[in-house]
Amino acid sequence: MIRLPIITLLTCLYSLPLLAADIYVATSGNDHYPGTADRPKATLNAAIRHARELRRLNDPAIKGGIHIIVKGGLYALYEPVFIRPEDAGTADSPTTIEAAEGELPVLSGGVHISGWRPAGGKQKIWVADLPSVGNSILDFRQLWVNNHKAIRAKDMPGDSMRRILSWNHKDGTCWIPASSVKGLDKAPGLEMFIHQWWAIANLRIKSMRTQGDSTQLSFYQPESNIQSEHPWPAPWVSKESGNSAFLLTNALPLLDEPGEWYLDVKAQKVYYWPHAQEDLSRATVIAPVLESLVVIQGTIDHPVSHIRFKGISFQHTTWLRPSQKGHVPLQAGLFMLDAYKLDTPGTPDKKGLENQAWIGRPPAAADVAYATQINFTGCRFEHLASTGLDYRIGCRYDTVKGCLFKDIGGTGIQLGTYSDEATETHLPFQPADTRVVCSNLLITNNLITDVTNDDWGTLGISAGYVSNVTITHNEISEVSYTGISVGWGWTKTVNVMHNNRITANKIHHYAKRMYDVAGIYTLSAQPGSEISYNYIDSIYKAPYAHLPEHWFYLYTDEGTAYYTVKDNWCPAEKFLRNANGPNNIWERNGPQVSDSIKLSAGLEAPYKYLLKESAQPSATQPINQHHQ
Repeated sequence: MIRLPIITLLTCLYSLPLLAADIYVATSGNDHYPGTADRPKATLNAAIRHARELRRLNDPAIKGGIHIIVKGGLYALYEPVFIRPEDAGTADSPTTIEAAEGELPVLSGGVHISGWRPAGGKQKIWVADLPSVGNSILDFRQLWVNNHKAIRAKDMPGDSMRRILSWNHKDGTCWIPASSVKGLDKAPGLEMFIHQWWAIANLRIKSMRTQGDSTQLSFYQPESNIQSEHPWPAPWVSKESGNSAFLLTNALPLLDEPGEWYLDVKAQKVYYWPHAQEDLSRATVIAPVLESLVVIQGTIDHPVSHIRFKGISFQHTTWLRPSQKGHVPLQAGLFMLDAYKLDTPGTPDKKGLENQAWIGRPPAAADVAYATQINFTGCRFEHLASTGLDYRIGCRYDTVKGCLFKDIGGTGIQLGTYSDEATETHLPFQPADTRVVCSNLLITNNLITDVTNDDWGTLGISAGYVSNVTITHNEISEVSYTGISVGWGWTKTVNVMHNNRITANKIHHYAKRMYDVAGIYTLSAQPGSEISYNYIDSIYKAPYAHLPEHWFYLYTDEGTAYYTVKDNWCPAEKFLRNANGPNNIWERNGPQVSDSIKLSAGLEAPYKYLLKESAQPSATQPINQHHQ
C-alpha cells in the first residue's frame, strides 16, 4: 500500500524537464547584474565566468545544462572571449551560447571611425582621425563601410594588374615598369602584391631604383629571402602566358577611385573616397582591431568539451603579420617561416625532394584547440581579415552546421594540423600521441561564399592532417582558388590521415584568380577515404593564370593514395592525377553521372534559406568551357 504512491511520485519527478540555468546578456546590461532576463549581464565573458562558477560549485540548476542567451546588438570586444577546460560542459549538461529568439548578436573585433571631413584639395577624398585603442597605435589592413569591404588603395583600376619584367633570385630584387612607381618614391609603407602560380605574396618594399623605363624593387626581411630562395611557388616568367601579375598598394597617391582607402599609420589618419551614394556623416565605418574573437583552448589531457554556439555572428577581425613581416605562403595561405631549395635533393621520405619549408598559420575569428563536442550551428562568420573558423589541433567529435561564411579574406573553415612550426612541412605527420589529430569532425550544410578575397590562395574549406572527417552538403561559390582541399605533406607514406569523406557538396564559380586549381583537391595517402556525389561546375577564366589550361574539376595531387573517387557530376572529364600513390579507384565521374546526384548535392532543404546570402557571380568574367 505504501509503495504505490512512492512509485507514482518518482514517475512524476522523472517526467518533469531537467533543470537548466539561463544566463542573459544584453548590450544594455551590466556585468554586476545577476544575468536574469530583466537584469542581464553586459558581456559574454562575464556570462561565461558566471557559468564557470555554477559548475565549480556544482549548482543543482545546471543539471540540464547552461544556456547563455545573448540579446541582439553589437558587442565590441576588447579581447577575445576565452573558453577553458573549467568551462567544459558534459553530455547531460552542455553549455549553449545562443542568440535570443529572432535576434542577431554580433561579436565584433572592430572600432567605429567617425568624424569624417573633406581632406582638402581633392574634395572627393575624405579623412578621419583614428580613435585610440588603449595606448597602442591603430593599424589595420581592412576597412568596412556600411558592411561593404572597402578597397585598399592600389595602382591599377578595377581588377586589372601590371606584370613584372623579371626577378633576380640571387639578389632578391624585382624589375617592374618605371611607370608603375611614378610619384611613389617617398611613399612610406608601400607594398607589392604579386600573383605567383597557386599563391600570392605581400612584400614590403624597402627601396626603389629607376634605370631608364624600368625600376628595381628590393624588399624587407624576412620575406625577401623567403620569396627569392623558395622554389615553389615562385614568380612566374613566361613569354607564352605572361610574367607574374602584380599590384602596388598602400600609398596615398594610389587613392584614385571611389571605394578605396588609405591609412597613414604615423599620423593616425584614414582616408577614403566614398561612392556617390555614400554619406560619411551617416555611414557605419569599422576598422578591425582583434585577430580572434573566440578562443577555445584546452589541453591534450583536459580538453574543453560540450560547448554549443547557436545563431551568433562573428565580425571584424584583423591580421597584421603581412604589415610586419610580409606574407609569403607555400599553399592554402600557410605562410613560410623559412624556406629554400636544397642544393642536393633528397629527404628521408622523398628522394627527389628539393623543396624545404617550415610554415605558420594565420589566425581565425574562432580558434578551437584541444576540444571535443564544440558545435557551431546557424552562426555567421562575416567581414573577417583571415580564417573564419579553425579547429586547429586535438579536436574531436565537433560539428559545424548551417552556418554562413561570407566576406572573409582567407579560408572559410580550416581543420587540423598541417605541420608543427618546428617540423619541415613535407615530412609525414606521425605523432606519438594521436590525440593531437583532429578527427570525427562533421562539416555540413554551410554556405561559403566570397571568401579568399584578400589572400587569393586560400580555400573555401581546408583540411590538413585529419581523420574520419566528413564534409558534406556544403555549397561553395565565389572563391579565388580551390573549393575544398583535404590532406597535406605531398607524401605517399601512410600517416595519420584516413577515412575522410567529401560527399554531396556543390562547388561552383571558383578559380576567380588562381590556377593549379580544382573544385576538390587532395594530397597524400588517406586510406579509406572517398570523394563522391559532388556537383562541381563553372570554373572562371582567371585573367592572370600562370598556365591558362591548368584548371580542373577534381585534382588528386602528390602522394594521394587509397581514395575512392566516384559519381561526381561535372560538365567535362577534366581531372588531374599528379604523382599519385597506390590504390586509388575512379568510377563514373563527369557529365554522364545521374542528374539526381547533381540535384541532391549542396544544401539540404532545411538550410536552403542561406542561399539568399550567396555572393553574385561576376557578370563580366567568362567561364571555362572544356571541349573533349
